[in-house]
Amino acid sequence: MMAACETVRGFWDRLLGRFFRNFPCLSDRARRSSLGLKAVLVLLHVVFVGVLYLLDTDLIRKTREMPWYMGAYLLLVLATLVQYFITAFSSPGYVIDAMAAGSEMHTTHVNSSRNSMQHASRNGTLISSLNNSQLGRNNPRMNSSYWLKLVMELYPPGSSSRSWTCLYCNLIQPPRAKHCHDCNKCVLQFDHHCVWLGTCIGKGNHCRFWWYIFAETVVCIWSGVLYISFLRSDLMNVWWKIMIVVVLFIGLSLCFIFLLLLLLFHTFLVLTNQTTYELVRRRRIPYLRGIPERVRPFSKGICRNLYNFCCSFDSIYNLEAVPTLEELEERARSYTCTDILTCRCC
Repeated sequence: MMAACETVRGFWDRLLGRFFRNFPCLSDRARRSSLGLKAVLVLLHVVFVGVLYLLDTDLIRKTREMPWYMGAYLLLVLATLVQYFITAFSSPGYVIDAMAAGSEMHTTHVNSSRNSMQHASRNGTLISSLNNSQLGRNNPRMNSSYWLKLVMELYPPGSSSRSWTCLYCNLIQPPRAKHCHDCNKCVLQFDHHCVWLGTCIGKGNHCRFWWYIFAETVVCIWSGVLYISFLRSDLMNVWWKIMIVVVLFIGLSLCFIFLLLLLLFHTFLVLTNQTTYELVRRRRIPYLRGIPERVRPFSKGICRNLYNFCCSFDSIYNLEAVPTLEELEERARSYTCTDILTCRCC
């Protein structure tokens, strides 16, 4: 018996080894889990929509009579899945990429300065010239020092650089960045790691994530209306049909409640320019410990927050500085009638 088990196990291991050699992208367990969750989510959409068309024969008639109505519904489901994959495969904005972008900008600035100096020296204006090594072209030490100087300007004076350095990847983190243990990278404006998406939600994809949960919520509402119409129709005269539709409707209702709460929560975060991590772990963030709970340190007003979140074309590597003490005192000041009339909150 043991010998048979060992033979089967050896055969299975060889089969898996051959499969992973042909498909190396599936050799990582975390990657397999992420792809499996994506397949489950697509399958859930297919089940919730497909059952309606399989059981509700009247729905097919409505589709022929009003193709625009069901066409818009199916188009919304497809657009939601497309938005899901766009969000899942988009970068949240990593600190290492911001460092590379900053170093590239610094090198470009240095090269332009060197070229202008050389041009001036040929005209007799400048006697001495600087070579590439003096200006720090492709010099990692100067690039890292430039990044440190850039990050230092974002923190309040007197802050300790030890609290800026990531203990896992040894990178200097700008404000609002955090190391993600699932991605094993430091993420700019870290919000959370989404298991269903298989990626972090950060500065680079938070807007896409909001639009995805908004579209998913609308799909749940529209699907719920179709399920209720089916339950109230004359076609519900078979017990197994009733059982299937009721179970799916209960699952759809739970998904709707979760998505609606998630949408409202992230809408609040957008309007106040916060992240989930900053809201939940505020006392663990050194530069936020002394700030009162009712003060939103990074908020620039509702209108400006919405614009920066949805409509801003700035690079995701544009870093945000910690507000000064004067700015925090101004935001902590209670609202007056004049502030309301002048739309201070906006």
